[in-house]
Amino acid sequence: MKAKPNLSFWKLWNLSFGFFGVQIAYALQSANISRIFSTLGADPHDLSYFWILPPLMGIIVQPIVGVASDKTWCRFGRRIPYLFIGALIAILVMCLLPNAGSFGMSISAAMIFGLIALMFLDTSINMAMQPFKMLVGDMVNEKQKGLAYSIQSFLCNAGSLVGYVFPFVLAWIGIKNTAPEGVIPDSVIFSFYIGAAILILCVIYTSVKVKEWPPEEYAEYHGITVEEKNEKTNVFKLLIKAPSAFWTVGLVQFFCWAAFMFMWTYTNGSIALNVFDTPIIENAGKIVLDTKSTQYQDAANWVGVVFAVQAIGSVLWAMAIPFFKNRKLAYIVSLVLGGIGFVSIYFVHNPYTLFLSFLLIGCAWAAMLALPFTILTNALSGGHMGTYLGLFNGTICVPQIVAAALGGTILSLFTPEGCVAPEVNMLVLAGILLFIGACCVLIIKEKK
Repeated sequence: MKAKPNLSFWKLWNLSFGFFGVQIAYALQSANISRIFSTLGADPHDLSYFWILPPLMGIIVQPIVGVASDKTWCRFGRRIPYLFIGALIAILVMCLLPNAGSFGMSISAAMIFGLIALMFLDTSINMAMQPFKMLVGDMVNEKQKGLAYSIQSFLCNAGSLVGYVFPFVLAWIGIKNTAPEGVIPDSVIFSFYIGAAILILCVIYTSVKVKEWPPEEYAEYHGITVEEKNEKTNVFKLLIKAPSAFWTVGLVQFFCWAAFMFMWTYTNGSIALNVFDTPIIENAGKIVLDTKSTQYQDAANWVGVVFAVQAIGSVLWAMAIPFFKNRKLAYIVSLVLGGIGFVSIYFVHNPYTLFLSFLLIGCAWAAMLALPFTILTNALSGGHMGTYLGLFNGTICVPQIVAAALGGTILSLFTPEGCVAPEVNMLVLAGILLFIGACCVLIIKEKK
């Protein structure tokens, strides 16, 4: 088998640079979906159901992209065509989704429009995101994979930071942050427009700078024989043959991604009630937060700020992870710190004190972005790299689907009759899930 060459820092950077733009789109979605649907009139107990669509589309799309790209080759490469098509669709939908309340539709019609737009947005983001992980698996040797995924983690968090703060910054410079009932504020709408423009520029950059190996050269670098190349297989056979790291890391992923699904769903309401004292009103016989109020919209912007702080914490912690001699110890410490961050939010009533909580949460996020893929790709051969990474995405999507499906029921258990939903309790539960995930790291066996 021909050894993969060492790549310069800038070649590693170029492999992942488009991820910066994709992550801006993902951050805008993550920080604003609950805000958008709450503004359209959704009940807090129903919010988690709107979040089922993103991971559901991911679990469908990413394995398809993995399998298809393993068998693709054209003048533009094998992974990049999927990246480019996904980005183009995402850009179109980013211009439509935040306008769900601006077309004069009824509340129910606006929500259906928003759901369809969200489905296409997450499908396209997943289609654009997966090729970056595959490119690293394809073209980077084991010695440099840790560095390559760290660069990807840095760009991911940098993109998140930019996407999260857009509404806050636009409101600060004078873009309207409130709107009539059922209409999304201009600060959010223009954030999506700017994010779409940055996304296409970043994807064009990576598409121009990265030259993928042709099939023959790829086979040489990955030790793929003619028999393996022509082997007829399916995803079920590959799952049976999957290395133990696939399943053990997947178990840790389950608890981690369920925790972050609760964060994306319930941080908005938690901060609005606990920190910004948002007024409570009765709507259709239910006690809910007043989403038209200045306090609610200010709290929603602050969610972007604390998510940006989380991204900063993740970048800083990502630089500390390589100093751990034991990768599993780094994983455990990261998840425990994140769990402490989640639980601490329950006791915080000052917006600036939240920074400490989300810096700690960023430690868990840094580990989740880099360590699972480093451990897994080191345990894989190159023949079905894209397929395995697509299947591994199930360990990200399934826990989010489970958390979204159960979130409303769990929140109802915490909600006394005639009271507003205590969404912050769901963040405490997220912290407990990270502690369980940290314990599960102990069963992972890495390839030496």
